[in-house]
Amino acid sequence: MTMRYDQCAVFLYLSSERMEDDSPEEFLAEFKEKNLGVWGIAQIAAGSGLAVYTMWAGLLMPGFRKVPLRLQVPYLPASRIQVQNVMKLLSGRKGNLVDLGSGDGRIVLEAHKLGFGPTVGYELNPWLVLLANFHAWRAGDYGKVSYQRDDLWKVDLTECKNVTVFLAPSVLSLLQEKMENELPDDAMVVAGRFPFTEWTPCRIEGDGVDRAWSYTMLAQKRPAGSNLLAEPEESPV
Repeated sequence: MTMRYDQCAVFLYLSSERMEDDSPEEFLAEFKEKNLGVWGIAQIAAGSGLAVYTMWAGLLMPGFRKVPLRLQVPYLPASRIQVQNVMKLLSGRKGNLVDLGSGDGRIVLEAHKLGFGPTVGYELNPWLVLLANFHAWRAGDYGKVSYQRDDLWKVDLTECKNVTVFLAPSVLSLLQEKMENELPDDAMVVAGRFPFTEWTPCRIEGDGVDRAWSYTMLAQKRPAGSNLLAEPEESPV
């Protein structure tokens, strides 16, 4: 079966997670300007949302089953508001940024736009890594950000200054110990959707499922019972 160039562009538009609010016509015009050729289209299609879905059962699920159930994190892309809340909590910060379980890469891309660098996303799902690179290409930032297929438990955090996570509570409770052991005192951690239940946040942004929490590592490493931990501040609306 053959597919025309414009049909393939529309296919990608429909199958990928939309990170912007542009129309199909704008997407098609942009796609044609890139002049990718057949091989370029095939590479991008491999990273599209539909490819993620269709390849999941045949190729990815067998490997995913090797991950303990309590450590499995289903893919649920961050909304625009969630990304904005995370960036608000990182306002005034600088240096490198690591997103653990980076999914389709939108947190990494937004952090890069705000001047963080280098920005790196670690994701175990190979198809999501491809999708993240597709989004980076669309934004004109391919090669300026990094997405690596790696187990977050094996990532060295000793040099990380800013860390973002959108992970399940069962994973956060275990990740907490790794962060306390590896992250430097001046590091900041921002969690979206779910908080670190045993940590005291320094700021909170948003409401409901869009809420995000920020934590300074120096505060988390203080002795238990210390009264120096500040009460979390609700960011002004």
